[in-house]
Amino acid sequence: MGKAYRHEPDRRAGKLPPGALVFPGGDGTDLTKVRDGRAVSRNFKARVRKLGFSELRFHDLRGSHETILLDKGVPVHVVAARCGHDPAVLLRIYAKRTSKADATAANIIGTLTQGVL
Repeated sequence: MGKAYRHEPDRRAGKLPPGALVFPGGDGTDLTKVRDGRAVSRNFKARVRKLGFSELRFHDLRGSHETILLDKGVPVHVVAARCGHDPAVLLRIYAKRTSKADATAANIIGTLTQGVL
């Protein structure tokens, strides 16, 4: 089963029990109960199938998240830390997918070659 991601809640926002989860499972009354990962996956698959994205996996959202952050100019070390990657791994896997990086490189080369050609 997956691991439970816990965070320290902002106690000013209200009274939360120690060990409260960001996304608790169950009916929402026990904020420390871990969600059933299989149920989350089944629910996700049903919803994306209904929307016409039957090939989309829940894990694909992670890659999209990383690629979007890189496209928006978030530093590599920040994206890597958010997602638990080594920056070199992140660059090897996700940086090649960013459209902005390729467009930026093409614009730079185009500008440099204008004076030469």
